Order: sequence, then structure tokens, then C-alpha cells
Amino acid sequence: APTRMAGGDGLTLALAVLSALFGGLILNLMPCVFPVLTLKVLGFATHNDTRPTLRHEAGAFALGVVLTFVALGTALAVLRAAGEELGWGFQLQSPAVVSALAILFFVLALNLSGVFEFGQLAPSGVTGWTAKNRTLDAFGSGILAVVVASPCTAPFMGAALGYAMTGTTATMLVVFVALGVGMALPYVSLAWFPGWRRRLPRPGPWLERFKQVLAFPLYATVIWLAWVLGAQRDNDALLRLMIVLLGVGFALWAWRIVRTGGARPWGIAGFIALAGAAMVAWPLFSAEPLAPAKSASAGAASDDREWTAFTPATVAALTASGRPVFVDFTAAWCVTCQVNKRLVLNAE
Repeated sequence: APTRMAGGDGLTLALAVLSALFGGLILNLMPCVFPVLTLKVLGFATHNDTRPTLRHEAGAFALGVVLTFVALGTALAVLRAAGEELGWGFQLQSPAVVSALAILFFVLALNLSGVFEFGQLAPSGVTGWTAKNRTLDAFGSGILAVVVASPCTAPFMGAALGYAMTGTTATMLVVFVALGVGMALPYVSLAWFPGWRRRLPRPGPWLERFKQVLAFPLYATVIWLAWVLGAQRDNDALLRLMIVLLGVGFALWAWRIVRTGGARPWGIAGFIALAGAAMVAWPLFSAEPLAPAKSASAGAASDDREWTAFTPATVAALTASGRPVFVDFTAAWCVTCQVNKRLVLNAE
């Protein structure tokens, strides 16, 4: 008989895997991921590679995606075995992780905006090695894709992850592998079926403008992560992050000037800005992860519908007396949770 999820909602392992596949597929359309993977896909239009080369790169990309999802699932399993109650996005409870992701998205957005190119900052030897080892580079792109996807949640993922969290470690890893396969599927499909690549638009001046447009979802993600950090810490932490982003942006801009033949003092100024940003950022990365916060909905409802702190005993007592119970399980970084809170839970 198929394994069913505790709670009687009838979800089987097969349905959980199917939901994870769809969730991973839709994850490619999330604002965090879409700009990065779109450029990867458009690379098919700008390179005239042989079929074996494309397939090797696609396989390496998929392997990077799946192994990174497995690493996330393993980390969750280990923490759960240690007594922690965590789910998808658990790493975003750490202000250090939120700060690091905000800086990463900001750098990626500046790259898409044309402030700098990654090849301009890397030594020529490293750039040449990367060009010759494109399979390893594709593997790294798969890891990056999952890292930038970590703040996002797609439809179908909730049911699949809920099933995974209530099952065994093996079940959890199977669901996370399915998520990775779904996320890597569009890129792998284009590599293996050349007829589909002919439908991609031809490269031209529009591509540079399109890259610049794709930067704005990443800037929006930075704004959202900054809000999450402010909710976790305080306005001082938010100010620190803004100063760090300013220093990083100036450093990248200054180094581009030097790489394109500008005066060397600009490079020194960029190094000073980056060093200053690192000093300002240090308290963000040295902070301990936060304990789960109380629901922001508490006290926001009307007087005749007071929210109360969650305990299993309270839920058991209320349900035993025949009263329906609504549990507001939320997180500051969960965009869907915040929208529901403002438009539904706190509305009359």
C-alpha cells in the first residue's frame, strides 16, 4: 500500500514526488531564479556548440542542482534528528544568511545592469580556465541556481515539502531530488532536443536590453531581503546592510574603471570601499541565528477574535470542545504569508 501522510489528507509518496516535480519546474519562474536561468537558457542562442558539449553541460548543471537540493535535505534531516523543528527556508532565520543573500542578489543585479562583467574582475588565468572547463562551470551554475532559489517558494512545493517533513529521511531526500529534477528539467530539455532551441530568439542588441530589464526583479528581491533583516533585527541592521551594498556597488564600479584603462587610484578607492563595507557588515555575520518569533498577527485582529500563543495542549483542548482552530504558522521571509496576513487574516 502507498505510504500516506500523517494527518489523513491522502497524499501519497507518488503524488508528493509529482508535486515536487511541478514545484521545481515552476520555481524557475520565481523572481529570484528567473533572471539567472533565463540568461543560462539564452546562452544556447549565442553559442554554436555541438550536441555532446551541450548535453555534458546540461548534465553537469542538473547534477549541481540535484546535489545542492540533496545537501539542503540532508541538513534538514540532521537538524530534525537533533530536535529542531525546521522547514524549507530554515536558513533564512539567520540574519547572516539573509545579509549574504542580499549582497549576492545585489551583485548579480549590478552585473545584469552592466555595471561590471564577472570576467572583468577575475584574473585572466581564472577566466581562461573557466572557459576551458565549461562542464565544471555549468555544475557551479547549478549550485548557484539553487542558492538563489532558496528564498522562494513555488506552487505545489508546500504540499510536497509538508509530506517530506513528516516522513522518513529517505522520503525527504526523494522529494528534494524530485524538486531538483523539476528545476533542472527546462535547461536539460533544451540541451537534449535541438529542435526546441530553434524556437529561441536570435541574439542581437535586444539581448543586452533584456539583461538590464532582468536586473530589476533581483533589485526587488534585495529590497525584500532588507525588509526581512529589519524584521529580524532592527533599523540599525538595515542601515548596515544599505551601507554594505553602497560600498560593494562603488567597489565594483571603480574596478571596472581600472580594468577599462582608468587611473589606478580608482582601484585603491574601490578596495578601501570594499574593506569598509566588510567592517560594517561584520556584526551582521557574527550575530547568532534567531529563535522563532511570535506571530505578527497577535493582537492585530479585533477584540472578539484574540490570537493566542500556540501550544499542542491548547489546540487539543479547543478541538475536543468542538471549536475550530486556525494556526497562523508564518515567517517574515515568506512573501505568501505576508500577503495573506495583510489581505486576509487581519481583515474584518
